[in-house]
Amino acid sequence: MSLSAKVSESSRYTAAHSKVYWAIHDGLVVTWRDLIKLPRSPDLLVFGLIQPIIFVLLFAFVFGGAIAIPGGGDYRSYLMPGVFVQTIAFAGAATSVGISTDMTKGLVDRFRSLPMARSAVLVGRTLADLVRGSITIALMSLTGLLIGWRIEGGFDNAVMAYALLLAFGYAMSWVGATIGLSVGSPEVAQTAGFIWLFPLTFLSNAFVPTQGMPDWLQPIAEWNPVSAIVAAERQLFGNPNPFADGSTLPQQYPILVSIMWIFLLLVIFMPLAVRRYRTATTR
Repeated sequence: MSLSAKVSESSRYTAAHSKVYWAIHDGLVVTWRDLIKLPRSPDLLVFGLIQPIIFVLLFAFVFGGAIAIPGGGDYRSYLMPGVFVQTIAFAGAATSVGISTDMTKGLVDRFRSLPMARSAVLVGRTLADLVRGSITIALMSLTGLLIGWRIEGGFDNAVMAYALLLAFGYAMSWVGATIGLSVGSPEVAQTAGFIWLFPLTFLSNAFVPTQGMPDWLQPIAEWNPVSAIVAAERQLFGNPNPFADGSTLPQQYPILVSIMWIFLLLVIFMPLAVRRYRTATTR
């Protein structure tokens, strides 16, 4: 290879390396920008923490005595992984509202005037929501421990459970980003962000065993991605998991199916969100 060819190849590598570096750098800067708003608006974090705690207390003390776990087991231990998954899934709705608010307030237009990576807005928002979700999950874990929930699966499995939970939350944030970029206002984004999450979480094994559902509804609930994630969390935490000996793939291999769902959501919704963002910022 000639000297000029080597120099050209080196320049291309440096340019590509620089582009990736600045994309990561700009994404982290926007992440920090979204996080430093929390001390200025503590009510956003406070009310975001109160809602999942209310869910835990209501289901544990109001409905817990009326719901039997097939094969035995404490309902509070059965409940906590379901509330974890519901809470981290609802973070996608917050991403919808946040992205839509930035678009309608003209903030994205100001970002476009800066020499920054175009992907930074989406990466920054989703990472910031992931950090907020981590804080919420940590506080919920403490609440669960206070009401009797315990981690029985060992330290390594617990770390894997939290990592899987946050990975699912990150994937759901990209779903939320796609929705937020597809609607015209934060008010519509708030409705659109939640309207599909409620049937997704309640039509699952998050709060009640699917054995009690009608026969025609059980397969839908069992193949629900939320059911797979919840079953994986229960298996890793060592909590009651009535479907551990089930006949379907999500019941037999919940961790593997959960990873597949997370990968599928990212593969579908990351490009969709980027495309919607490019369309919205070129109008």
